[in-house]
Amino acid sequence: MGLFSKIGSGLKKTRDSLMNSVNSVLRSFVRIDSGLFEELEEILITADVGAATSARICDILRQKVRENGVTDPAAIKGLLAETVSEMLMGGQEMSLSTVPSVILVIGVNGVGKTTSIGKLAAMYRSAGKKVILSAADTFRAAAIEQLDIWAKRAGADIVKHAQGADPAAVVFDTIAAAKSRRADLIICDTAGRLHNKKNLMDELSKINRVIDRELPGADKEVLLVVDATTGQNAVNQAREFKNAAGITGIILTKLDGTAKGGVVLAIREDLDVPVKFIGVGEGIDDLEPFDPAQFAAGLFHETMPDEDL
Repeated sequence: MGLFSKIGSGLKKTRDSLMNSVNSVLRSFVRIDSGLFEELEEILITADVGAATSARICDILRQKVRENGVTDPAAIKGLLAETVSEMLMGGQEMSLSTVPSVILVIGVNGVGKTTSIGKLAAMYRSAGKKVILSAADTFRAAAIEQLDIWAKRAGADIVKHAQGADPAAVVFDTIAAAKSRRADLIICDTAGRLHNKKNLMDELSKINRVIDRELPGADKEVLLVVDATTGQNAVNQAREFKNAAGITGIILTKLDGTAKGGVVLAIREDLDVPVKFIGVGEGIDDLEPFDPAQFAAGLFHETMPDEDL
């Protein structure tokens, strides 16, 4: 399955729910008026786009309609996809030019953090990068064991200590191993215990100090993993982590299992944090770099072209 088809398939539940409602509204209006935009706004809110973002989308649509002299309600669908793509554009690229570069991955239990790290490792390994994983979520023994399994599946090295070890010490040893083995990329699993933000911040600050001291000038991304199926709760979670940890991007998992894919827009607009990767399936290759144009196409086009045909 090609990338475009995979994203389209992963967004099927959201697309089916959203487009059924959008099409129903567009068919019920013979001309474009304020009532149409009010109903569209309600539909977007229901898709977990968020109230503020939904209102902004409709404001942009009104402007596009005026500027282009659009009178046919059916044309709104194309303008909607165009608007969503434009709003999501920018910041989705990863900044990993140094050798080694570092990705810190954070997120609460159950969102797919360890799985996402394994898929990231597989993605960069397939691109020819030498990857080493740091099992710095020492709070849970299961996290260390899971990461070890994913390291083997992805063909990546791993540095781990016993449960309860100092996470910063694990990162220190990982950096030393990366230098000696000439690794291109370090991916660090970190604990995401949000119930005590001070502990989280202290832990991440210590890890960051180790990285800055041992790898001065290295490129570093801080990615938060959130579960798309939680809808607006994912936005609230991202807001908390942004305040506590200074995240640079989002990994949005489980998009294929929810009709709440509109949460991508809420995260991007409400928090000004770019989505960097989306999870669209269970396979090791089902974590995709986020592409705004393809996402918009997958969200609004009922019939998705198969690029493998």
